[in-house]
Amino acid sequence: MRERVIQTIDFCIEQIGRTGSWFALLMVLVMLLIVLLRYVFQIGSIALQESVMYINALIFTVGVGYTLKEQGHVRVDVFYNRLRPKNQALVDMLGCVVFLMLTAGFILWASWDYVAVSWRIREGSAESSGLPFVYLLKSTILLIASLLALQGLSEFLKSLKRFKQE
Repeated sequence: MRERVIQTIDFCIEQIGRTGSWFALLMVLVMLLIVLLRYVFQIGSIALQESVMYINALIFTVGVGYTLKEQGHVRVDVFYNRLRPKNQALVDMLGCVVFLMLTAGFILWASWDYVAVSWRIREGSAESSGLPFVYLLKSTILLIASLLALQGLSEFLKSLKRFKQE
């Protein structure tokens, strides 16, 4: 059962991360379009400029869980490598619960009203020709915390498995 949960979460996060990586190419193409329109055709577009911010938020949002899955987040390794594998697993489990899950939970709790108000008023850009989807952009805060917590659960279960094997 535990292995199935780990595989399912890892597969979902992997797919989200790999699909989301294409947003980087999209962002470059949109930036190229903005530059061409502005400097070749003297056409400016606030909506296009704002879309770069939305795409960047999506890249970060979908990348955060994937980066955790791939062990790409920063670690301070003062003593970790000198520990036995069972103790490393224990440190990983504690880190998951104390730091990752509490942080993800706090982000969800602290930003819920902020995002809810934005949805309630269907918040849009302050610019008249900007994008009317600021509430969607703010929703990525909740998605970041959720994806981190989800992958954190997978990492916790992997560490628990390592801990029990030793």
